[in-house]
Amino acid sequence: MGCNYAALSIVAGRLMEILGREWVISERDLIEGYLYDETPEPIRPKPAEHLVLVKPGSTKEVSLILRTANEYKVPVFTVGGRTGLVGGCIPLKPGIVLSLERMNKIEIDKMNLMAVAEAGATLSDLIRAAESAGLFFPPHPGDEGAQIGGLIATNAGGVRAVKYGVMRNYVKGLEVVLPTGEILNVGGKLLKNNTGYDLMQLFIGSEGTLCVITKAVIKLFPKSRYMVTLIVPFNSRSDALGAIPEILKSGVIPLAIEYVQLREIMRAAEHLGERWLVEEGFAQLIIIIDGVRWEEVLSACDEVSRICESHNAINVLVADSPREQNRILKIRSNMYTAIKHEVVDILDVTVPPAHLGDLMDTIDKIAAKYNVNLPAYGHAGDGNLHVHIMRDAGSMDLVEEIRREIYMAAIRLGGTITGEHGVGNIRGKSLSLALSEKHIELMRSIKRIFDPNNILNPREYL
Repeated sequence: MGCNYAALSIVAGRLMEILGREWVISERDLIEGYLYDETPEPIRPKPAEHLVLVKPGSTKEVSLILRTANEYKVPVFTVGGRTGLVGGCIPLKPGIVLSLERMNKIEIDKMNLMAVAEAGATLSDLIRAAESAGLFFPPHPGDEGAQIGGLIATNAGGVRAVKYGVMRNYVKGLEVVLPTGEILNVGGKLLKNNTGYDLMQLFIGSEGTLCVITKAVIKLFPKSRYMVTLIVPFNSRSDALGAIPEILKSGVIPLAIEYVQLREIMRAAEHLGERWLVEEGFAQLIIIIDGVRWEEVLSACDEVSRICESHNAINVLVADSPREQNRILKIRSNMYTAIKHEVVDILDVTVPPAHLGDLMDTIDKIAAKYNVNLPAYGHAGDGNLHVHIMRDAGSMDLVEEIRREIYMAAIRLGGTITGEHGVGNIRGKSLSLALSEKHIELMRSIKRIFDPNNILNPREYL
């Protein structure tokens, strides 16, 4: 779908009447920062030229924006904190860029252990609001500048999914605006709801193609009283990964089990001006254990240490101070940032956790076959691996071939091409590797029902 520039001009004028001139911006230098995300530059799509940025302050204003855009068939691209890695929020057609940053209120319902958060509030805002009420938001999907609407629209995951799951497990209710302007409320402060089709689950992870999320009811937990982080080095990857199934079968469910390699984690520490705490071994596991009783946490640490030592762990470092633990998590969260300038693409293939070692063995063979470096680390407890295709791959044709081989390796092991980053604007051409034509056809049909004029984040594959 194209966009009539005259129609865009008319819509911009009408939106100034609705929002006020200060919240409708067309100067390119003022909107440039809203047109990109964290997708590596070599594969990042180029945004369109004719764009208008709007910043509504209420759900009613969002409704009026979409109603007007739909009337004139002008595309609308919702942006959040722009922390995505698949170009999902980059506006590829002339149209409206919709930022909900002004809609950032959070209310905590301590009695029901719920937060009611507007879509423009950040992950950092939610964490702080929960903690101020003595509660805990378990997931940590990476960059704390990510906005709640974006986290839900992408079903964000992160390091703590082993024990507590992903965003989908926490969203109990949504307020959304449909592409035709109607406001819809689904779910609520409920633990059970079996009334009709569960449209909320359809909206979660829909990447801004079906609706604009404006508010969410999010489940919180009582705050863990005790938390410990273990760093466990191994001389071989097979020893490190071999310990994970045994840990999970032991009855201990860690908050997180991360797999890293020494070279990459030390680069991340250096990038931040920090020093990594354990400088030995080839592969390392970062294991976080939490609980309400110290004896429970201590017992779990002892069991995990015993299992790791039986798999030839060199040592076990225990970090029990919040300051040390936050430092470890910060370094782990900056592994991509540290090498970003050398990266062409960052993948997030996922396989059944017990097959993670098989996947990494195959990736080693692919790296040797093409004589390239493919750094890999990830969420070992849930089988989600981040493989980086580096600039030493040379041509984009070779990058495409390496990417395809990694995808096919994951699929053969019962996995898929993306576990948390989503499809966005750069994975669409690979979708047919993982999904049948009927599956994609049904997705297109759903898109047409919700968005008959295809104005909301239009995608090639939809």
